[in-house]
Amino acid sequence: MLELLRCQGRNLRDAELVWIRRLIESNPQWSLHRVTKEICSAWDWRTDAGVLKTFAARSFLLKLQDRGLLRLPAIQINKRRIKKPFPTIEDLALPSPSAIQCRLKDIQPLEISLVSPGSGQDTLFLAHLVSHHYLGLRSIVGENLRYLVLDSSGKPIACLLFGSSAWKSTARDQFIGWLPAQREASLNLTTNNCRFLIFPWVKVPHLASHILARVMRRLNHDWQERYGHPIYLVETFVDRSRFAGTCYRSANWMLAGQTQGRTRQDRHHQIQAPIKDIYLYGLTRAWRKHLHAEA
Repeated sequence: MLELLRCQGRNLRDAELVWIRRLIESNPQWSLHRVTKEICSAWDWRTDAGVLKTFAARSFLLKLQDRGLLRLPAIQINKRRIKKPFPTIEDLALPSPSAIQCRLKDIQPLEISLVSPGSGQDTLFLAHLVSHHYLGLRSIVGENLRYLVLDSSGKPIACLLFGSSAWKSTARDQFIGWLPAQREASLNLTTNNCRFLIFPWVKVPHLASHILARVMRRLNHDWQERYGHPIYLVETFVDRSRFAGTCYRSANWMLAGQTQGRTRQDRHHQIQAPIKDIYLYGLTRAWRKHLHAEA
């Protein structure tokens, strides 16, 4: 009897595993992406906005392969798209910015703009993250929201990126009270503040916590507008060797614990990474109830 598998709230039955094997074996020329699209179409596996859940399906198939239950098609390198690199500030040839060092009230009111992918603001957003964030920016996949913050004179001063939450995090999952099945069913109702950048020439006390508080008040609404489903919890990981997490604490985020020194891609527990503090922010009073209700 096949051990019960779940991914994004879906159970896998023996007959479905046999069907997946036959699908791959009978179409050896298909790429992994083509296989995931076929599975999502056959199962009507879609987001609330009607988009095929190909990223969830890919994760599901990789789990099956890791357990030796099937063999996925090899990556077709000659068919992969060559990704255009993200722009840098040098590419945009912008004038050197003037230092901003003042009180918060002196640059208000701030404009927090939800960035549309592919727009002029998006080019600016991406260039700042690539050029000024210590982690840089390699890719953005799945559901995500991007914010660009402008001061009262229209000058960009900060940006934030929200994307997919970490698949597993022991301290986070224990803080929420998640069992594995509950996490798999409800992870899409959370998001990760994976990048938060105050531009290096901006030195304004309390600016970071003020921006966080403003964005948290609108994040769930913006997410529902774009993706058709709510989110209830936001997470972020703060490198303790670089930052104290002061702005998150000041904005009433909860310290849930620390990571174990591995990356989110570390499937075999071999990659060493800095210890990070895990901060969480509930977007509703009943956030924990909502995250347990989907399993």
